[in-house]
Amino acid sequence: MLIVLTGIDGSGKTTAAQATVAAAHRAGKKALLLRNYAGRRRMSLLGAQFGIQLHPRLADAVETAIRTANVVVSHARAHRHPGLVIMDRHLHCQLALRQARGLPRGRLLPFLLTKFPQPDVVLHLVIDPEQAHRRVLARGTDTETLEELTSLRAAYRSLPEYAHFTELAASGTPEEVLSELALAIADAGRRQC
Repeated sequence: MLIVLTGIDGSGKTTAAQATVAAAHRAGKKALLLRNYAGRRRMSLLGAQFGIQLHPRLADAVETAIRTANVVVSHARAHRHPGLVIMDRHLHCQLALRQARGLPRGRLLPFLLTKFPQPDVVLHLVIDPEQAHRRVLARGTDTETLEELTSLRAAYRSLPEYAHFTELAASGTPEEVLSELALAIADAGRRQC
């Protein structure tokens, strides 16, 4: 089974993915976590350190290349894995970032989405941007403004693919989100049969 997690920064994607895989392992099941990062956090930290800000199109080109390479490798690994696979982020995330930045969708990412194996479910973690912003500030590893998070939320919702996402409330405790995630995965498994 292949599950993809999406959501704005601070929605808890990585925490939920790690907890889900750990719970599966504790239950004696095979589970694999694959991260499809774009290097955005690292680029923003380096940019802040050296006082450099990349042009939005250049930043997108670098992020798209990194994320696409990660997704290709992740799908190759997922194909060989006999159990549950959780992908933390996917190409949908890059499309949402493009939308939020006012950049065109382009043709490559939508084309690739039709060529990769389709996930059993894309779970979109829904959270209020203000709460997500507090979480981002609390972790202290990157910076996102409330305006950026609000714009990204709207961008996700405007994606044509969003109509096929399953929304999952992410404002609760990690335990509550994990419980909801487990139910959504079980439901996807029943639909698969």
